[in-house]
Amino acid sequence: MPILNRAAEMQDEVAGWRRHLHQTPELNFDVFKTAAFVTDKLKSFGCDEVVTGLGKTGVVGIIRGRQGDGATIGLRADMDALPINEITGKPYASTVPGKMHACGHDGHTAMLLGAAKYLAETRNFTGSVAVIFQPAEEGGGGGNEMVKDGMMDRFDIAKVFGMHNMPGLPVGQFAIRPGPIMAATAEFTITVKGRGGHAAMPHGTIDPIVITSQLVGALQTIASRSTDPVEAVVVSVTKFHAGDAYNVIPESAEIAGTVRTLKKEIAKKSEERIRTICEGVATAFGAMIEVDYNANYPVTFNHAEETVFASDIAAGIAGDAQVHRAIQPVMGGEDFSYMLEARPGAFIFIGNGDTAGLHHPGYDFNDEVIPHGMSYWVKLAETALAA
Repeated sequence: MPILNRAAEMQDEVAGWRRHLHQTPELNFDVFKTAAFVTDKLKSFGCDEVVTGLGKTGVVGIIRGRQGDGATIGLRADMDALPINEITGKPYASTVPGKMHACGHDGHTAMLLGAAKYLAETRNFTGSVAVIFQPAEEGGGGGNEMVKDGMMDRFDIAKVFGMHNMPGLPVGQFAIRPGPIMAATAEFTITVKGRGGHAAMPHGTIDPIVITSQLVGALQTIASRSTDPVEAVVVSVTKFHAGDAYNVIPESAEIAGTVRTLKKEIAKKSEERIRTICEGVATAFGAMIEVDYNANYPVTFNHAEETVFASDIAAGIAGDAQVHRAIQPVMGGEDFSYMLEARPGAFIFIGNGDTAGLHHPGYDFNDEVIPHGMSYWVKLAETALAA
């Protein structure tokens, strides 16, 4: 079952939807225009039910097969953009300063809309398909909010599947793995409170810049000296703020960053080590150090049976040689993890070709991916719900 002819025929139409969404990016849960666009499309396709306001601004469309009785599977896309200024220069570039679709969620939404239109036309399955359009993937936990809103039980979703584009992976290829495929994430802010003074008289101060600089290096030992080398953990300090003048040692300094892991126990140990290191450094230098630690998305964990199923569907479209079934985990986070904690399912990557990386101001979703992604969604639904 290669790319569907109908999906290829619909590419230009779906690309038009995608480019419209690209021009009007919205952030977090404030995806009102995007959700309205999705809602209008689903209603125009003849979906049997369209529910809005799930997880604040999420949308779910229900498409029943020719034989309505049967299981329901969920297919999920994300709708939100990023707070980045676009530099692509494309004719359909973002019209909203400081916001752009730099992760391809416009493409994800458009492909799932295309699949929804096809499935609503053909209904060649038994049971129901729930097409899920969620807000706030980029740090807001919209997937978690939709689960907490009772989405899985309300629509009796038995299994759930997600997909994300991957720059660098050729168009027409897929990548997946059983078990952990994306990392658990956490964010930390560390405030060092010392004693300020004249830069020419440092002996009378407790210099928070020197202390915080020591912390930046010490935190790297969590990965290099506190964690088994075969385990995956990334500790990155991404912010450092202190001082306002050349000749003044400030009262305080602040750093912030992120922790990425693939196991709960490693995540817990990493937090413990951050707190222990901060306590020790504070004692050594006579400072006060405050740690604000926020565990964010859990590990995105693919269920074994559903991973094999998704891999086989992809292989039927692209050919077995074009499906990478055991890729290395990606240390980025993904809030589809909450849906996979609620129901069995699998998350797969689809090739975006030789493009700028995700979250880069020069990124753009590759419209050549559309028929491949649409075909994957359609065949997955029809096969999972075969009579």
